[in-house]
Amino acid sequence: MATISSAGIGSGLNVDDLVSKLVATERTPITQLARKTEGLKTELSSYGKVQSTLSTLRDAASKLTTPGTWSGTLATSSDPTAVSVSAGAGAAIGNVSVEVKNLASSQTLVSGTPYASSTTTVGQGSLTITLGAWGKDVDDNTTFTDKAGATPVTIEIGAGKDTLAGIRDAINAAGAGVTASIVNDASGARLTLRSTASGETNGFRIDAGGGLADLGYDPRVGITSMIQTLPAQNARALINGIDVSSESNTLKEAIDGLNITLLKTSTVPASIAVSQDKDSIKKLITDFTTAYNAVNALLREQTKYDSAAKTAGPLQGDSTAVGLQNQLRSIMGGTTSLAGSIGRLAQLGLEPGSDGNIKVTDSKLNTGLSDLDSIKKLFMGLDGTNSSNDGFAQRIRSYIDGALNSDGRLTSRQTGLQKQIDSNGKRSSELEDRVAMTEARLRARYSALDTQMAKLNNLSSYVTTQMNKLNNE
Repeated sequence: MATISSAGIGSGLNVDDLVSKLVATERTPITQLARKTEGLKTELSSYGKVQSTLSTLRDAASKLTTPGTWSGTLATSSDPTAVSVSAGAGAAIGNVSVEVKNLASSQTLVSGTPYASSTTTVGQGSLTITLGAWGKDVDDNTTFTDKAGATPVTIEIGAGKDTLAGIRDAINAAGAGVTASIVNDASGARLTLRSTASGETNGFRIDAGGGLADLGYDPRVGITSMIQTLPAQNARALINGIDVSSESNTLKEAIDGLNITLLKTSTVPASIAVSQDKDSIKKLITDFTTAYNAVNALLREQTKYDSAAKTAGPLQGDSTAVGLQNQLRSIMGGTTSLAGSIGRLAQLGLEPGSDGNIKVTDSKLNTGLSDLDSIKKLFMGLDGTNSSNDGFAQRIRSYIDGALNSDGRLTSRQTGLQKQIDSNGKRSSELEDRVAMTEARLRARYSALDTQMAKLNNLSSYVTTQMNKLNNE
């Protein structure tokens, strides 16, 4: 008897189609489970977005609960072309007078002898550069005091380095506290030397040996082959009438909390005004409302139902999401007695709209910022007996911290969703195994049926043939 090689050949039944339809019916629970899992994943993704925006809001609230936020100062100069200023920690509110007498400068020398070009040979020998302060004694003689902690640097100029450019490069590579460059004027190329740092103690002398006599400088002994174009001097300023000297034009320690930079000499003192930095505080408050509005808008979008389109947001009807939305709105619309006459955010110009977003009225906010002490309490005040009376930033930060904790409302919801997704994945795998077994069983049964049908068909054919023979005899 011939072997049946394809299901249905023996019986004429479409076995593959029949089995496929039966298996498809068996797969219905898997399809439903997959659809449910996709919904859970969408919810989990939505909660991820909510978590991100809540974290941003918490950070914005935290800045308003930081004491340093409210102690920030702003410094301005009446003459920023002569004196610039910035305020740091510890700057006292008030006014400071600054009159610039001298700017700090670096000693600068230029070679008296011009050279044809930078490649002209100058000579070989040594240059010893010593940092220190130039001065005068009682007899008006020039003096030089070596700089404490600095060591004289000797630079050997040999063959291959004895051009003007070679000497420049050798000096720059020596780290002697002096920078060399070449300046070209109408007479030719000249070597210039400038102390790297400004201030009286950063002057320098040059002991030149060998064939480098034209590059020496030591007025004490009459050596002025190099010509001084700028002396090394300290900056001097009268600050509130007090004479202040500095090796640089930046005064960081003259007055606590102020960084003062001297830009040019002046005969009229510049007035530095130090006030509370209201602009920075205003920005932090508006950043806080922007972060809140982002959370509110996201929760509104995720929980809404569009009756026209008959579609629901991923978190529509979700008690956790609705609870978050309601609680945040309740906090922002609440009151506190800690700030005296200002008890609501709306009084500061932060008014909730019909959509729950906070709208900022700039004029009201500017007026409110005139009383920073009260505004500080409105946001970061703490009531030791009643936390619901804390400042608004304190309450928002505390609520979000609780929601995002490992056992918080939001985290617990996310964990629950992930467990359902994992459970559905496991159940789906089990159902897939069962469908595979069912399909194998059905194919085995129909194959057996196909074989039996083939046998019966063959027998029927044989009987028919024999009957025809008998009828023809």
